[in-house]
Amino acid sequence: MTNAPLLLIDVVGLVPSMIGASTPNLRKLSEGGGMIRLPCPFPAVTCTSQATLLTGTTPDRHGIVANGWHFRELGETWLWRQSHALMQAEDVHTTLKIRKPELRVARLFLWYAMGAPCDLVATPRPQYKSDGRKLPDVWTSPPELRDDLQSALGTFPLFNFWGPGADLRSSAWIVDAAKRILESRRADVVSLYVPHLDYDLQRFGPDAPEARRAVADVDRALGPLLSAADALGARVAVWSEYGIERAVDAVHPNRALRAAGLLSVRDEDGELLDPIASKAFAVSDHQVAHVYVRDAASRARVRDVLRNLDGVERVLEGAQLVAEGLDHPRSGEFVLVAAPGRWFTYYPWLDDARAPDFARCVDIHRKPGYDPCELLFDSAHPAPKLGAAWRLFKKTLGFRTTFDLIGLDASIVRGTHGRRSPDTGDGPLLLSNVPDPIFDGRPPSVGSFREFVLRTAGVG
Repeated sequence: MTNAPLLLIDVVGLVPSMIGASTPNLRKLSEGGGMIRLPCPFPAVTCTSQATLLTGTTPDRHGIVANGWHFRELGETWLWRQSHALMQAEDVHTTLKIRKPELRVARLFLWYAMGAPCDLVATPRPQYKSDGRKLPDVWTSPPELRDDLQSALGTFPLFNFWGPGADLRSSAWIVDAAKRILESRRADVVSLYVPHLDYDLQRFGPDAPEARRAVADVDRALGPLLSAADALGARVAVWSEYGIERAVDAVHPNRALRAAGLLSVRDEDGELLDPIASKAFAVSDHQVAHVYVRDAASRARVRDVLRNLDGVERVLEGAQLVAEGLDHPRSGEFVLVAAPGRWFTYYPWLDDARAPDFARCVDIHRKPGYDPCELLFDSAHPAPKLGAAWRLFKKTLGFRTTFDLIGLDASIVRGTHGRRSPDTGDGPLLLSNVPDPIFDGRPPSVGSFREFVLRTAGVG
């Protein structure tokens, strides 16, 4: 590799049709090398897509079958874990370090960063206090990088990274951190994750004015980083994971399984999914759901219930999972794929009055499935921001309180993803200022991004 750094920017949700007059920085960047559509990973969700593009393999190889899954040996469902050891195939950052150990590699906010064999790592990691407080923070390697970044940039804005307060501030902080590392830490390869487009495209839909404004905001936020990269003569690539489509309505697989007598709940001042007592249950993740069947004798019944559920386009099993690259022990016995515009809730309760307390909170680790409603305040609340401020004030005084400001009306979600985007449609992309054979018309593959990075880094 030459002395010129390599900057790899993951702008989630960015698709080819967004590149134009509102994105002068990205448009200029692509004019130096080119732009292609990448094959859409499946499932097209954050953790799986990142793992697929970084390893150049499918989930049956790398093991990241969704943003989370049911850990059969624990009897528990966990989403948004961060250990790099969960990845079962070699990602491109690891390959760079193996083939050329002297490279200084930075991995910023991409998933499964903790323990990654990189020289510089940063990822969100709040402090959970025994009194119930959640304090914004980051985990870094080396540990002193945490103090360096937060002294220079302020505390990482965790509550602007996810939840109803999610906005450009978190992405701007990550971009500034990458700029600081690129300029002062002598990194040869800097990879970063910019999440902002995920927010308003899910809240309002990909065609909404708010979505178009978010695209322009991201381009503007990237400006200083791209200018710094240009001053250093850096090679730059911007890539994305999936496109976001308009959401029409939600589908409730766990409610259907419960109505059929296949799913059980525990009553703890609200109805909680009981995976141990259930014959079958779904771990929902946007437009895909892994259905775990604990009772083999009920398999045919489960299949029939799900096939007849409105909003389910496909019920994958057996050879179909093999064909989709999802035949892995972490996958469910069935994998549901939603119809266009539909997405899956995790809700097991039949009456919203019986929902558990965490259902109305931003609580990504207790919910046994992904909940996009966490991006929006409950529309039925008269003053949600004032309510949040009051609850925060009470908590700072030492009182226990619940931030029950998230609604249960799934119809408010306007954007979703997870299905495989058509190759000719608005799916993931790769654009760069580096001329490369990949831009000369050869058909891209699942390994194209990884191969591009290795070639550009001079270790391919």
